[in-house]
This record gives sequence, C-alpha cells and structure tokens, in this order.
Amino acid sequence: MHKNILSYSCMLMIAFAMLPMAKAQDKPATTPAAPTQKNPVDAYHLDFSLDELQNGKKINSRQYSMNVSNDSSPKTLKIGTRVPVESENGKFDYMDVGTSITAQMVSWQTPLGIDIYVDISNFANPDEVLHGNGRPILRQMRISGRMPVVLGKPMVVGSVEDPNSDHQFQLEVTIAKL
Repeated sequence: MHKNILSYSCMLMIAFAMLPMAKAQDKPATTPAAPTQKNPVDAYHLDFSLDELQNGKKINSRQYSMNVSNDSSPKTLKIGTRVPVESENGKFDYMDVGTSITAQMVSWQTPLGIDIYVDISNFANPDEVLHGNGRPILRQMRISGRMPVVLGKPMVVGSVEDPNSDHQFQLEVTIAKL
C-alpha cells in the first residue's frame, strides 16, 4: 500500500512539475517575441549617369537622382510622355515614352545590394508623331542588374549598343549614404 501511495505521489509531483512546460506549449505561435533591437533604417542617394558614346568618346550625358532606403519598396523615377496610340477604330491606348528608372535596396547575408531596372525609349523618327499616323516606331533599351553596394564609386550597371548606329549607351550609378 505504501508503495502505491509513494508511486502516485511521485507521479503527481512529476505532473505538477511538467505543468508549466505544457502551458508554454499551449501559447499561440503568433505571440510576438519580446522586443529586440530594431534593424536601423539607412537612406541612400543614387546618382545615375546615362552616357552616349561614339567610338569610345562621350557625346551626350543625362543625369538622374533619387533617394532610397533599405526598408522600402522599389522607388521609380519617370520622365517622358504618354502617347495615345489607336488600338481599334476609335479606341486609344497610351504608351509611355521616355526614361524610367526603378531601384530597390536588397539585403544579402553580408553586403547590402541594389536592384536597378532602367527602360529608355524614344521615337525612331520624331516626325511620325507629328504626322499623327497613330503608329509611331519606337527605339527601346533596357538595362537591369543586381550588384553589391559600393559607396562613393561609380559602378557600371550595364551598357548596350544601338543597332542603328555606332553609338553605345552606358548606365552608371554612384551611391552615397545619407
């Protein structure tokens, strides 16, 4: 009899000892953890240079700038014109013509990176728009890339050859921490 009482007493003590552990497992998984130190938000200034080269010499350059942070969605800079184009009899769609630059900071394991997407379009023959035939011919260039952030040094994002001439277009970005 003493053996049974002793066994039941030990079982009760073990059950009471395990009760806090069982309650901890019953907590919903959505309970937020204790606040820890937040990741700092850093802001960056991006200077873009779109250079047009002919036989290795710079003949034209366009400059663009934007600010981004490491905790935000992609930022876009757009310069251009929305051109109406007749898609069906009496119905018009609009086409964006100009320069569009999208940039987003991305975190990798160690270095901070940046995604850059650039779309540049223009009219192959500007007179076609003035005549209003509704079917302009566009030239389009796209450059995109993901690279690690190097502060203060110009980095070439990409370059493309113009198929209609001996011109080359090169996009550079210089990143500074704000």
